Amino acid sequence: MAYDTIAQQWRVPPALPVLKLAAAAALLTLGVLLAEGDPLRPVLGGLAAAILTGWGLRDLVAPVRLAVDATGITVPAGLLNRRHLPWPAVQTIEVQRSGRALAGPTLEIDAGESLHLFSRLDLGADPAEVADALYAARAGKPDGTG
Repeated sequence: MAYDTIAQQWRVPPALPVLKLAAAAALLTLGVLLAEGDPLRPVLGGLAAAILTGWGLRDLVAPVRLAVDATGITVPAGLLNRRHLPWPAVQTIEVQRSGRALAGPTLEIDAGESLHLFSRLDLGADPAEVADALYAARAGKPDGTG
């Protein structure tokens, strides 16, 4: 099966989940310290901390966002599952560049019934470089040369 022959994979940078968990602790602490008798502030801080904690834990448990092999690509399916898309199911692979200042380029993989979007923070690499590697793998050149 494709999972045994992974040619290349891209994952969340290791520092990112740590940063999310630290931010969750900071939000919870701020919510409690700034409460001043208002019960809403700790609740909001706790809610934001819970969301960031879940997001950070997902990055720790399932850091690989995209993998490629000779038969196709493997993408996340839900929070912790993965789905293999054979090359015939992949319609397009392209990099979308945003005009917004904070939004960087996004790798877009259209598989017909599903659309998969990946940022630099998802991949730990430049989406354009990842797209080049996917094109090479699709063309049967696993060494990344196009």
